[in-house]
Amino acid sequence: MKITVIGAGNVGATAALFLLQKQLGDVVLFDIVEGLPQGKALDMMEAAPVLGFETKITGTNAYREIKDSGLVIVTAGLARKPGMTREDLLKKNASIIKDVVINIKEYAPQAFILMVTNPLDVMTYYALKVSGFSRQRVFGQAGVLDGARFACFIAEKLNVPVKDVKPLVLGGHGDSMLPLARLSSFQDKPLTECLGQKELDPLIERTRQAGAEIVGLLKTGSAYYSPAASAVHMAEAVVREQKTILPASVYLDGEYGLRDICIGVPVRLGKNGVEEVIELDLTPEEKNALHQSAAVYQKAIQLLE
Repeated sequence: MKITVIGAGNVGATAALFLLQKQLGDVVLFDIVEGLPQGKALDMMEAAPVLGFETKITGTNAYREIKDSGLVIVTAGLARKPGMTREDLLKKNASIIKDVVINIKEYAPQAFILMVTNPLDVMTYYALKVSGFSRQRVFGQAGVLDGARFACFIAEKLNVPVKDVKPLVLGGHGDSMLPLARLSSFQDKPLTECLGQKELDPLIERTRQAGAEIVGLLKTGSAYYSPAASAVHMAEAVVREQKTILPASVYLDGEYGLRDICIGVPVRLGKNGVEEVIELDLTPEEKNALHQSAAVYQKAIQLLE
């Protein structure tokens, strides 16, 4: 599959490299900054003999080069700065995403769109509406990243291999996200049986603030290794037709009692994109928290409109 990454900043360039290393397909790296995608693409190709991948990457400033892409990963947009919330980015990034999606419609009308740009859930909704694509073809990367962060913190607390922790985070990609300890596990044992609530609460809060923690440390940027790795993990599920169950920001049409909103829930990803939205048996408290998270992004959508 031909895969395009829109945005050659830290997230986009790192995602492109991970795509090449996994040999998921030839990659086009697009950016509006002249020379930036070309230079990064050339640098990656010169790493191929060392890293051992055979896939190719092309850097471009011309949207026509994305023609016939099967998957487009959108990372273009402004990154958060210290003190800036994801919602602060809303209108600035919406104008960028509108232009990107119009060009995807023109040059890659059959592509799946995987959104990474923040505020993630609102940008996924906006891309869906601007594109006119089916909800199976437009989805956002959030829960995989948030789950990875939750698993990292849990493994550190338990002093166990992170691969043995199976996390689950639902809701929006922001402060209202729902790291669900009851439905997360260590070696198939619910986390609520491994840690007490007083131990879990700081880990849940750290997961919610994980992006801001990195922004605060970096001072002049935001996370990119983990977001890029999470996006490529989702891309692999589509390209290799894995039918993997992963959390993704998707359009809901009655599932979980929510409509006309994109928010993070478990889905089955495969060759048809979002092949199934999986409805979990949530407690009344968990369902209420999910609805409260959705309400945050419904207000943001109204503000955008």
